[in-house]
Amino acid sequence: MNKEVQKEKTEEHPTVLDDNKVVVKRNIKDCVFTDLFSNKKYLLELYLALHPEDTGITEDDLTDITIENVLVNDLYNDLGFRVGDRLIILVEAQSTWSPNILIRSLLYVATTYQNYINERSLDVYSSTKISIPKPELYVIYTGEHKERPKEMILSEEFFPDMEDISLDVKVKMIYGDNEDDIIGQYVIFTKVYDEQRKLYGRTRKAIEETIRICKERNVLKEYLESHEGEVVTMMMTLFDEEQIMKNHDAAIRREEREKAKEQAIASLVGMCKKMNGSILDVIETVMADYNYSEKDATAIVYKYWN
Repeated sequence: MNKEVQKEKTEEHPTVLDDNKVVVKRNIKDCVFTDLFSNKKYLLELYLALHPEDTGITEDDLTDITIENVLVNDLYNDLGFRVGDRLIILVEAQSTWSPNILIRSLLYVATTYQNYINERSLDVYSSTKISIPKPELYVIYTGEHKERPKEMILSEEFFPDMEDISLDVKVKMIYGDNEDDIIGQYVIFTKVYDEQRKLYGRTRKAIEETIRICKERNVLKEYLESHEGEVVTMMMTLFDEEQIMKNHDAAIRREEREKAKEQAIASLVGMCKKMNGSILDVIETVMADYNYSEKDATAIVYKYWN
């Protein structure tokens, strides 16, 4: 794989492994997406699905320029590649409809151009115009949506009432309608996975059934047959990471509840002392209101009484 496995985009939370290390958590389907197209053979198939007229292109003409960051607040995208020095193609796989993909795409293309300029030491302050590849932005949409627009445009989504916009972004939408090309097959894979997850939950059974059904339907068959072990491992790893995240969230919520309890008890103790109340009355109140044992209630009340 060409990324830290980590977009269900619930599923854009970080997975916390310990106090000092945070990695980006992506979802199952996107993990397969990035792994699939890290292979130049399938990347070429993707390009030809977008540009079937460009039959002279070979794998050697394609360069992976995906933005790869492992810190949760850093920018990363699903897939970016360059075709020689004439095209930059950025592709996102999206299962949830959101116009915010336009903002992310703007950031992706800006970062990609920045990397391109830095790699070639191009002088953007020179009076001579620099040469940069043409950008193409795509979203492969795998979710449900009533409307199926051919494209999303930043100015139309975010500034519909303004005539003069200094900057615009256009993203072409792909729905995988052609089941014979690799994009259509990836979309089918995601839908089969969704069906199996509904039946079996986030389990090994759901993964194995997804792979079995897809191979039987000749969907990503070659990839799944040659990478079956890796796909199962990737998906199971992400199941584990999801559980880690759930456990972490639960622990955080417990800790926050305990802090809130302590603050309330501290306020109760302070109020009682001001009113010259009895410490025993406070202990009994804490036992009744917070379901503490007598021992625990006594300990926490004395902690703040003194």
